[in-house]
Amino acid sequence: MTDTTVLELVSPSALLKSEPVEMVVVPGTDGNFGVLPKHAPMISTIRPGVIDIYAGGKVSERIFVAGGVAEVNPERCTILAEEAVPVADIKADEAQARLETAEADLKAATTAHDKANAERALEIARAQIAALSN
Repeated sequence: MTDTTVLELVSPSALLKSEPVEMVVVPGTDGNFGVLPKHAPMISTIRPGVIDIYAGGKVSERIFVAGGVAEVNPERCTILAEEAVPVADIKADEAQARLETAEADLKAATTAHDKANAERALEIARAQIAALSN
């Protein structure tokens, strides 16, 4: 039997995944990082991007996350995601509409707070479109 680590993926509304995996690649703020069994403990923020879950030596599932935090220890990788959706469930027209809305919100922003929120939404929308093209 191969060694595995437990992946727990949690969104604000539910526990989305709790299962053993061979490896998971997470879009960390400072770059992607892979988590294998017996990984050294660490905590990282997550940028908008795709989590790749490995089984049988290849990517078995891809999940888009809008950001969040990952906690890794030798037994598990726990991801607290702001938003998470399987890449296969993302609809291109909805992702494009999200991008256009974010661009319009950025143009209309009048305060620093509104501008920061719009820039964040734009970053997420761009990452979601990129997830569809990879």
